[in-house]
This record gives sequence, C-alpha cells and structure tokens, in this order.
Amino acid sequence: MSFSEREVERYARHLVLREIGGPGQQKLKAAKVLLVGAGGLGAPAALYLAAAGVGTIGIADADTVSLSNLQRQVLYAEGDVGKPKVEAAATHLAALNPNVAVVPHPVWLDASNAREIVRGYDIVLDGTDDFATRFAVSDACLAEGKVLVSGALGRWTGQVGVFHGQPCYRCLVPEIPPDAETCALVGVVGALAGVIGAMMALEAVKVITGAGKPLAGRLLIYDALAAETRTVRIGADPACPACGA
Repeated sequence: MSFSEREVERYARHLVLREIGGPGQQKLKAAKVLLVGAGGLGAPAALYLAAAGVGTIGIADADTVSLSNLQRQVLYAEGDVGKPKVEAAATHLAALNPNVAVVPHPVWLDASNAREIVRGYDIVLDGTDDFATRFAVSDACLAEGKVLVSGALGRWTGQVGVFHGQPCYRCLVPEIPPDAETCALVGVVGALAGVIGAMMALEAVKVITGAGKPLAGRLLIYDALAAETRTVRIGADPACPACGA
C-alpha cells in the first residue's frame, strides 16, 4: 500500500515515530474502525482517527445534532443542528482528511443488528451511555473476535478500557446498574469528553499499529477535578454469561 506525496507530508510526524513508521501508517490506512455513538466521546475520537489516517471509519448513530450537543461534541457546528449526526460527521471528517472513507450507519445498535455491523470492522469504539447498547456491542465483538475500546464519562470522571476475549465488558459490568446515570441527567464538563475520546482514539491507534501496551484487561479512570488517574485490572469472571466457561 503506497502513499501519495501529500500523504507522506500529512503523516510525517507518524512516519518518524519508531513505534509507527511506514509499516504502522500502512496498517492505519488499511484499518476499518467502527464508532458506536457519535456523541461526546465519538466526536473527538472520530476527529483524531481521521487525522491519523485510519482508512475506513464507520459511524453508528441514529440521533440528530442538537444545540446542547455543541458544548462537548466538537465535531459539529451550529449549522449542523437538526441534521443526522452520521451525515454531519461524514461531511466534517471528509473536510479534515479526504483520504478517509466514512461509512454511515444511521441506526441504534442492539442485539438484532450489532453482529452484522461489527463484522465488517477490525476494531470497535463504544462511547454510548446506554448499557443495553454496550452489552449488545460487547457481545457482538466477543462473537466476532473484534477488539472493543470502551469509554464512559459523567460529571468530572471518565474511564477507558480495552476488551478482547476474556475479560469482556460484561465481566466489568455484569448487569445494568440500578442507579445508572446519563450525562443528560447529571451533566458533564465538555473538555472531559475530549480527554476520554482522545484516549479511546489513542488506544485504537496502539492496537492497530502494535505500538506500546494497550489497556487490554485494564481500566483507566481519570478524575478531572483532582487531576488524578489510576489503572485497575479487570478480572475474567468464570460465571460471565458472555465469555465465561
């Protein structure tokens, strides 16, 4: 897979990195990444993946852009209000990097369609705030052997984890918490979405290029108010309904 002169200049800072270089950039160009949710986390992740030169970016989201999204969903502008997110995202990502193919999936993923959509991609980033969707995406990734990068946030705290086989996301969250919260209910500081979304994109780049040590089987938790991070290990649950024996 060759690069044009413009691509060589565009990705020059990657090409000089020992951990990426030409081979890693070719892997990025050949990669197919699915973003589940084009909201607070999916928006910044999409921007960085497109800028990095990921060849195909799928975006699954059935929502439209609203004015309240613009406080944190930096992929959109006021002129996008009322438009389907997948269409607005495709327009802005094409403007950022015309070498990237954006595939819109204007649907919510659930148990009935997640496997079919996930099957066409190499790695999946889930930034939704709905646990039913998270479970469906996790189960689909497990069934199809895909890497899942999961991100979540609320108020001033965010987290990122990488799942491939055991442990799976259900080992971390076995069932929907009775006190589950959404950003619409509890709020979230806008810049935190950028931090966690960028971390998700970074983990995807590491997985695709083989650089460094991804957060496989680990969960990174970021407390923005205290400016502190901690990483905890996720144990495989033998009784997990998805990946257990």
